[in-house]
Amino acid sequence: MHRLLLEEEGKPRPTLLTDASKQEPKEMVKPPRSFWRRKWTKLDKRVAHVILLLHLLCILAPFHFTWPAFRVAVTLQIITGLFGMTISYHRNLAHKSFQIPKWLEYLFAYCGVHALQGDPIDWVSTHRCHHQFVDTERDPHSPIQGFWMSHIMWLFDSYTLTDKVSPKCSSDLQKIEKNMFVYFSKYRKPENVGDLERQTFYRFIHKTYLLHPMALAAILYTVGGVPFLIWGMCVRIVVIFHSTFMVNSVCHMWGQQHWRTGDLSRNNWWVGLTSFGEGWHNNHHAFKYSARLGLEWWQLDAGWYVIRILQVIGLATDVKLPSPAHMQALALNKPEDHLLK
Repeated sequence: MHRLLLEEEGKPRPTLLTDASKQEPKEMVKPPRSFWRRKWTKLDKRVAHVILLLHLLCILAPFHFTWPAFRVAVTLQIITGLFGMTISYHRNLAHKSFQIPKWLEYLFAYCGVHALQGDPIDWVSTHRCHHQFVDTERDPHSPIQGFWMSHIMWLFDSYTLTDKVSPKCSSDLQKIEKNMFVYFSKYRKPENVGDLERQTFYRFIHKTYLLHPMALAAILYTVGGVPFLIWGMCVRIVVIFHSTFMVNSVCHMWGQQHWRTGDLSRNNWWVGLTSFGEGWHNNHHAFKYSARLGLEWWQLDAGWYVIRILQVIGLATDVKLPSPAHMQALALNKPEDHLLK
């Protein structure tokens, strides 16, 4: 629930803009400009057309169902969703929750490329901005502007996204408009991903992004025809889309809060099941650096299980977990002794 302003009894409501802004809570913002009447850029139209096409092709899935195609979709769901988005993009690249050898880092990141949610530079930039300005006017996808805006509509407004993520950078509009392989991008260079921009691999993926899923689609069609294409690309990508987007929307509206995070983040168990552990979102906002999101034994977290295995065999190092002191400081209730055991 949105918090209400507390006013001192008997005092008039402040009329000066500077005074009012100081007392305005982060959940209360100015209404956004008309979404549908704004000018849609080429990048907005490109993203909208791709997402619409993927959803429309999913209608054909029941008519092209085969068990091999279904198994391909599930396998690619794990590779691109679990290893790519959850372990690589989110916990490794965005939050540096653990370290792995460069060859494995790049391999996992390349798996995330095929989830079609943007290249590592763009995705990590947006996610870091979300944590920096969570549930405020600068948040790229906050439910304070409505469920659907936080779920998916924010993807179709590249100018507003640019102003939120990199407002002080110079415009690079013409260069991006001419590059048809850029996806989910912004019109200016982001400020918060210098660590990735310094690496040739991530710069290359950023410039050639759409070529890689297109190549995978061609391979699937060659191997298994239309069933592999529809199930391995369309159905699988749409499922990953919405399981990820629900973390932005559902997990900031419905669920439980166990930690004093000062935002709207919630733990939602069924989103946790569909997103490989990402649904324990209040846990994540309390301890952004933690490689483990399901902090209790019953909070299923597939991403953590894989990271733990990598740690045991010596591939994952510097694995970060919240300290008992930090947990006690943020706990809404007295922490249980079994946490993190």
